[in-house]
Amino acid sequence: MTKEFPINQNLTRVVPNIIRAYDDRFSQIDDIIKLTIGEPDFNVPEVSKQAVIDSVTADDSHYAPALGTVPLRHAISDFLVDRYNLNYSADDEIIVTVGATEAIYDTIAAFVNPGDKVLIPTPTFPLYESDTLIIGADPVLIDTEKDGFILTADALRAALDEYGDAAKVLVLNYPGNPTGRTYSADELKALAEVLAGTNIVVIADEIYSELVYDEPHHSIAEYLPEQTLILNGVSKSHAMTGYRLGFIAGPKPLIKGPALVHQVAVTTTPNPMAAAATVALGTPAGKAATEEMKVAYKERRDYLVKSLHELGFELENPEGAFYLFPRILPSYGNDDGQFAIDLAEEAHVATVPGQAFGPGGEGHFRISYASSLETLQEAVARLTEFVNKHA
Repeated sequence: MTKEFPINQNLTRVVPNIIRAYDDRFSQIDDIIKLTIGEPDFNVPEVSKQAVIDSVTADDSHYAPALGTVPLRHAISDFLVDRYNLNYSADDEIIVTVGATEAIYDTIAAFVNPGDKVLIPTPTFPLYESDTLIIGADPVLIDTEKDGFILTADALRAALDEYGDAAKVLVLNYPGNPTGRTYSADELKALAEVLAGTNIVVIADEIYSELVYDEPHHSIAEYLPEQTLILNGVSKSHAMTGYRLGFIAGPKPLIKGPALVHQVAVTTTPNPMAAAATVALGTPAGKAATEEMKVAYKERRDYLVKSLHELGFELENPEGAFYLFPRILPSYGNDDGQFAIDLAEEAHVATVPGQAFGPGGEGHFRISYASSLETLQEAVARLTEFVNKHA
């Protein structure tokens, strides 16, 4: 007889990761060009590789402080001042996490209870919704498609009017996954003005902040510092996805809760990986490596935007990250799932259907351009044949 074991009922509210499901399915196709996962095709900077080696050979194998190694927290503090003129104390306003993924969970878990509302502009990375559901709170998905994939002050105000004191957290991801859109200083100021009269915590996931191509990156923490927690890391800016190093930065009164969740969940982060992140964020060589990647990503973005426009696709111009989010071909109506399947099976180009990213994603598909220009050129050639067949 099969035994039935107890289960956290919140897990039944969570849908398995659609992005990974499509990636796994398409990976079985021969000669597939995978433009599915946000995985940089660059190598880890040499200074970071050497820092790992030095840490291991120095037997740096003991527990780090719960908040992260002191050198890394100082490097993060200096990084935020240097890049964005944001000031956080390395002593008690920065937490080093196991990637930005852990940081997302820590910050949401620290501020919500069952029945509370977490405001999430969509389309966006689905983990925010999943974490909210596991914790027992309720995600409020705000469709931003009609506003160019940007949460406007009016849309935020409408959500606050509807949910009132039940709204505890607002999640902002910018530059955004899957759209690549980001916020101007004026747009962030407008949101901050709406939020200033509330006690809502803003979780600003800025993991792509170093990959903004045409204008400087701005953080809502510039305009609403006492209510904002910044999430960031080295996965995207330094191609260190497998090193699993992220961080949370915020004012001391706000960061206490996430610090406790972090300590209970993981205790601390690995020293060799921390050494790698320290030089990535805190040395000229680390900064130069990011700049080199940024130049290449911008070239790829410009090539793809031009090519897709020439093929007749509608899309918003992405200001950052390494994603495009075009509308699918009109012949498919709003069926982005079938479009992505046909594109993979017929043209051997794997993308992610927009439905994976929540309301506003339907009828779109995500292309990751974290691949070489040569790979993208071949993908466009295949896409051209597909369009000629299905347009």
